[in-house]
Formats: sequence, C-alpha cells, structure tokens
Amino acid sequence: MLQAASNSLQTDEDKYSLLLTQTESLISPLEPIISSLSNFTALLKQSFQKVSWVGFYILKDDSLFLGPFQGKVACTEIKIGSGVCGTSAEKKETIIVPDVDKFPGHIACDDGSRSEIVVPVLIKDKLFGVLDLDSYTESAFDEVDKKFLEKLVAILNSKLNLSTFHF
Repeated sequence: MLQAASNSLQTDEDKYSLLLTQTESLISPLEPIISSLSNFTALLKQSFQKVSWVGFYILKDDSLFLGPFQGKVACTEIKIGSGVCGTSAEKKETIIVPDVDKFPGHIACDDGSRSEIVVPVLIKDKLFGVLDLDSYTESAFDEVDKKFLEKLVAILNSKLNLSTFHF
C-alpha cells in the first residue's frame, strides 16, 4: 500500500515529486475510475496539512456535480461559470485564489475556506470536470501547486479512460 508523502519532507515540491511516482503506481486502468479518483483524492489530502478539502466536480449536462472527495460535506452542483470551479471549467484553465472572499461569486461550501486552487480535467480539450483543493489558510496555493497538480491530472488522463465515465 502506498503511503502519503510525509509532512516532514522539506518542501511542497519534494512532496509533489514523490506524489508523481506514487500516482503512477496508484492509478490503474484495470480498476474502476471512481476507485482511482477516490484514492487519488485521499492521497492528496493525506499529503498536505494545508489542504482542508480536495475533490472532483464532474461535468454532466451544463453543471459540475460532486465526485470523489475528502473533507467536509460539499456543494453537490455548481453551474458552469459560477464560483471558482465553474469559472475554471468555463475558461478551461487553472485558477489560484489566494483569498476566496475577494473572488467575485465565490461559492462557500465550507465557510472556513480561505484559499483555493482549481485545475480543469480535460480530455482532448473537452471538459471532464475539475480538481478542487481548498485550504483554511490564505494564500496556501501557488505556482508550485499549479505545476504539479496539472502534472498529476495529466497522469490521471494518461492512465484512465475518463471519456467512458458517466454518472
């Protein structure tokens, strides 16, 4: 069984480097997609003390619906273009929000959340959903998180046939 990156590692970059290797081993195209996404969220949550919530919102029709996650109870539906997740989905780009109170239209599923990063999950430029990470600390996420989370999402894309997943 894989273990989460130790919180005693020096930097987030060190932790992410380990997670790249672990994710390659953890994700199997032979297992159900929902199982892989669930374990992936658990691995991220266990690896970073700064992460209060991590999960996927998956596109169905014109909305994002809650998928596998780790953390407190969450919003179940987010319209495309609404909040950080919906904006990331609409723009198909990663969004880092240092202070969620300053993001126009932020959706507060957990009123303790202070910062957020959302990474779109694309299949050949078509939206599958988004990976959302929240923190109770302002400015918890930066370009290092963006770089490595995008690499981790790329591993998911390369190992899983996400286009076959349906709610």
